[in-house]
Parts: sequence; structure tokens; C-alpha cells
Amino acid sequence: MTAYIIRRLLLIFPTLLGIMAITFVIIQFAPGGPVEQVIAQLSGTDVDASTRVGGGNSGDFGGGNPASQAGDASQASSKYRGAQGLDPEFIKEIEKQFGFDKPPLERFMLMLWNYARFDFGNSYFQDKAVVDLIIEKMPVSISLGLWITLLSYGISIPLGIRKAVSDGSKFDLWTSGVIVVGYAIPGFLLAVLLIVLFASDNFLNIFPLRGLTSDNFEELTWYEKIGDYFWHLALPLIAMSVSAFATTTFLTKNSFLDEIKKQYVMTARAKGLPERSVLYGHVFRNAMLIIIAGFPAAILSVLFTGSILIETIFSLDGLGQLSFRAIFQRDYPIIFANLYIFSLLGLFVNLISDIIYSLVDPRIDFESREV
Repeated sequence: MTAYIIRRLLLIFPTLLGIMAITFVIIQFAPGGPVEQVIAQLSGTDVDASTRVGGGNSGDFGGGNPASQAGDASQASSKYRGAQGLDPEFIKEIEKQFGFDKPPLERFMLMLWNYARFDFGNSYFQDKAVVDLIIEKMPVSISLGLWITLLSYGISIPLGIRKAVSDGSKFDLWTSGVIVVGYAIPGFLLAVLLIVLFASDNFLNIFPLRGLTSDNFEELTWYEKIGDYFWHLALPLIAMSVSAFATTTFLTKNSFLDEIKKQYVMTARAKGLPERSVLYGHVFRNAMLIIIAGFPAAILSVLFTGSILIETIFSLDGLGQLSFRAIFQRDYPIIFANLYIFSLLGLFVNLISDIIYSLVDPRIDFESREV
């Protein structure tokens, strides 16, 4: 197992390099880059003209009012849409501010060197270090991702096992109906309904509408802080969890049903082993492999992408909203930093998943397989 782990760790570097290289090349051909975003703001065509510009080393692009620097130039560089009328020298200053005065290969190599040291630079449009922005938004995403994953797996796996044992019973039928209905309800729609029912003056104004903690959080005792934290998370977690049970529950049930019908289970029962021992001593180890296989993708998707709408509805400023705004604004430092961190984390989580494989079923030997 040790040799396999070493090989997988060594494979992380070329895999990460390939992901970053492909994304970097695609970004080069994507229209509406940061330079065009600034030009759109200057021309008044940007959808969010109030966005702050100048996230580099200086507060503006060359000092003074950018509009006054347009001068009487007839046309700027033709490679930027909407640059007509702007001084070409001013466009060059903007390119230098964003680092686009360098060739693409040089920029890519510089990015890799900085990222190897976890130096992600500054946001183009928020005038803050990318690391500081990610750390600032991380508590919201970790809170949502961690608790929804624990809730989902903590309820779905026992429920799936119970449904497999009582397959075809009334319990199996009515729980399947409830799960399917819950899965069919969009999370954002349920979130709006929960707000109307439990966070507005129309019905029961019980839960808060925004934020992860109250304004007086620091003044609370430790147990009051815990209560306040979960008080704010209650509605978002309910909205996210109702549709999260279906896949894992039915996957667990079907996996257990498949294992229960095998010969080794019949043999174990014929030997007089208790049903609990058969289920958790023999069936569980084999049936859980397919559940473990989907765990890395599940936790990463919930942690980093699955909460964008929920964050928006409940005014929770997490990584989902940060990434969405960065893509919308073409804030490349945030986009590439998120991609780098998420890809690196995903590769490590997949390795941990393989290690858990071998712990759940020691018969799995990764040493004898190619990576």
C-alpha cells in the first residue's frame, strides 16, 4: 500500500499541471477578459459599472480619471471589443496592470511558480489578496458542505440498509415515496418556502435571514455560540438536505440487496450467525464499496459548487458566490486559485478514498494494480 500511495502522490503533479494548462489555454480564447471588463466600465456598457477596479499593486490604472486618458486617439488595439476611442497607451497600461503585457507562456510559467508556493496574487477587482478572500469565505462553505455531507450519509446509509432488509414492506414503500418527492423538489424552491414560513413576518419569524452568526456572536457564551451557529444554519441545511438523501439511500439499498442474494450470505445464515452479524460483519463491507466510491465527488460538489443558490437565497457569502462573481467578472486570479485548490484537494480526497477502500475491505490490493 505504501508504494501505491507514493505513486499516487507523484501522479498528482502532472495531473494538476494538465488541468491548469488546459484551463489556461481555454481562458485565452474566452471573450470578455478583465481588460474588456474595464473597457466596458469606462464606456458605460458593463452590467455592474460600480464594480471596483484596480486590484493590483495600485488603486487605478496609471492614475487620474481613466476616462480623461482616452484622449483624441482614433482607435485602440483592435483585439479588444469596445476599445475604440481609447488611447492605445492607456490600453497598454491596463494590460500591464493585469500582467497581459507578457507572452502567454511566460504568464503561465509565472503562475505555476507562484502557485507552487501558494502565492495566488491579488484579485483584479476586489483589491484584496486571493488567499485572504478564500479564507474569509471558507467558513460558510465548510459549514454547509460538512454538515450536509454528515446529515446525508448519516441518515441515508442506515435508511438504505433498513429498506434493503425490509424490501417490499410498507416501510420500504412509503419511505421511497417520501424520498422521491423530496428529491423532486428543487432546493432553491424549498429554500424560498422555508423563508416564507419560518423567517418572515407573514407566518413564523423564528430563524434569521442572513449570515452565519449573529452580530453579537462574540459576546455570547460558548454554548450560546453553538446554538446561534446552528440556528443560522437550520434553514439552509434543511433546504439542501431534503433532495440529498435520494441517491445515497437508493444506492445503499440496491447495493445491499445485491449482496444479500449472494451465496456467501446464505452460507453465513446457514451457519446460524445472527442477522446483525451477517449484515454488518459480511454484507456491509462489500456493499459499502460503491458508496465510498462516490464519496469524494459528493463532498467536493457540495462543498464548493452545490451551495451557490442556497448561499444567494440566505445571504451567505461563501466560496460559491465568490467563484460565481469571479467567473462573471473574469477575475482570473480567483478563478485559477479556486481551480488549483479544488483540483489539488480533489486528488487528495480520491487518494483517501482508495485508502478507505482497503480499510473497509482488506482483500483489495492496490499494490498489484497499475495506477
